[in-house]
Amino acid sequence: MTLKHCSILFILATFASIFACCVGFASPVTGQSSPKALDRLLKQAQSDEGQQKYSAAEQTYKKALQLAPNNSKVLLRLGVLYQTELKFQNSIKLFQRVLAANPQYPEANFYIGVSYYGLNDFRQAIQSFHRELSTPHPHPKCRYYLALALESTGHPNAAITQLDKLVATNPKDADALYELALLHMNASFEAIKMLKTLDSNSFQLHALMGKIYSEEQQYPEAIKEYQLSLKKRPDATGINYSIGIAEWEQKQFAAAKSEFLKVLRESPNDPLTNLYLGDIAVHQGEWKQALKYLEKANKGQPRMEEVHLLLGRCYEEMGELKAARSQLLLASRLDTNDPRPHYILAQVYQRLHELSESQHQMALFKRLSGNQQTKALQKAQKALKSERTPVQ
Repeated sequence: MTLKHCSILFILATFASIFACCVGFASPVTGQSSPKALDRLLKQAQSDEGQQKYSAAEQTYKKALQLAPNNSKVLLRLGVLYQTELKFQNSIKLFQRVLAANPQYPEANFYIGVSYYGLNDFRQAIQSFHRELSTPHPHPKCRYYLALALESTGHPNAAITQLDKLVATNPKDADALYELALLHMNASFEAIKMLKTLDSNSFQLHALMGKIYSEEQQYPEAIKEYQLSLKKRPDATGINYSIGIAEWEQKQFAAAKSEFLKVLRESPNDPLTNLYLGDIAVHQGEWKQALKYLEKANKGQPRMEEVHLLLGRCYEEMGELKAARSQLLLASRLDTNDPRPHYILAQVYQRLHELSESQHQMALFKRLSGNQQTKALQKAQKALKSERTPVQ
């Protein structure tokens, strides 16, 4: 059994113990027994499991089976207990008895699948998980463990399919998101390795490495890779735009402008290229030139807050205060958490001699700025606390 399997099964064992504490045993029993006596035994076993007294719980479940030898609930619970103790063969025998009586008994196919997974019998595990998914109410972790089994048999794409379905129904499943990210990351590394094998100096490899460096905010390295890709394929589209963004992120506005102008020759009305050029013109105080770019950006992206914020700045600097007010109010409506429009609006209203409104906008600016600072501080404190917390 691999280290990964042991870790996963330890988590499942913990989950099973919690499950035992939460589940009641109110369903009817099969066979002749005293319901009150059986109920007492099950409650005692449940209590022992909750305290991790597994040997005591096992003996209690066996007493319960003497009262009701074919009780599916007791058989399932004892099987889960064996699974918690990593006695997979013993658990499988009990789960098989449950499924012989009812092939779709709730969660029995899931648990037997986990036991097969623990024994590295992935074929049986996959079949069991698929049967569980065909039941009316599959165990919520079924697709997750099915994905793990599929990955173990060398079917990463099938595993990704299962995890995608799981995340679609439960976007906050951290385990599923982690495995999904890991699978995609491994696939990316494998693709990069294959590209290097084909041609370590190919256009595709340099362009891909440029993208990776950009995502990691290693902009000088990204630019170098993008430039190497252009040498291999000078007419490639999108590379100049990517270089422009990397230069812009470093506030190298003259170099960024040069790249964006190359893009603009091929696509004069591209809204994002015009937005970046408009932003650069604002930084350089070229208000009329900025307006030309930003108006084109507005035609393509009329609901983008940044466009209206920059337009508001231009109009305010050019003394067109009513036009500035209109653009900034729209920007503030498009992003109600951004303090920036309110700061400029406070100045605009002051110049319009509307002092009460200017004070109101400044108050909004201070409140929203405080909220952002508080969130940033809380995030930093949380990260620091996480770093100091010892690994259990």
